[in-house]
Amino acid sequence: MPLQNRVDPFGVLFRTPARGTMLGNRGGALHNIHREIVRSYTCPRWLICLLEFKGRRRSVMSPGRYTELFFLDEAVALSAGHRPCAECRRERFNAFRRAWGEMLLAPELDAVLHRARIDHKGAKVIYQDKLAVLPDGCFVAIEDAAHLVWGDALRLWTSEGYTRRIARTAGPALVTVLTPEPTVRCLRNGYHPQLHESV
Repeated sequence: MPLQNRVDPFGVLFRTPARGTMLGNRGGALHNIHREIVRSYTCPRWLICLLEFKGRRRSVMSPGRYTELFFLDEAVALSAGHRPCAECRRERFNAFRRAWGEMLLAPELDAVLHRARIDHKGAKVIYQDKLAVLPDGCFVAIEDAAHLVWGDALRLWTSEGYTRRIARTAGPALVTVLTPEPTVRCLRNGYHPQLHESV
């Protein structure tokens, strides 16, 4: 059975045999010794990393080590509330900070993002906005399904890739935005996420 370590645009951890193109973590071990998920995060540092970095090798969900999470692409990871890693993706981390508008330190970014991704009850923070003004790269929920906003279309997310294409003008005027507000501002200010080839 696949491990419960894939992340969807809602930030939910789920099982699938499909592979992701990006790695990440939420600061520590989310799993127990049986490699079962027992918590959704351990700290506000939610990262988006490279699948390979400096030849490092490790077993997924090793006891006492951080839980490796996988995303279809960077847009999904951003929607879930993660940000680029300052070590393995330094150039992307700096681009994200420039788009943020201030060159904040990583812990400062994490604190702001954490308040924008999770409420005091542990639920994902969502909000309403006009579809016409949303930047490319963010995710919206339409009829409980996640859609990537890209160009003049909305692309339906699946664990294997993006499928059905809907014209942006055919979507509702007001939508539920899944990507945290600070990240949407970064996308609006020119941060371009790395996308799955199916786009």
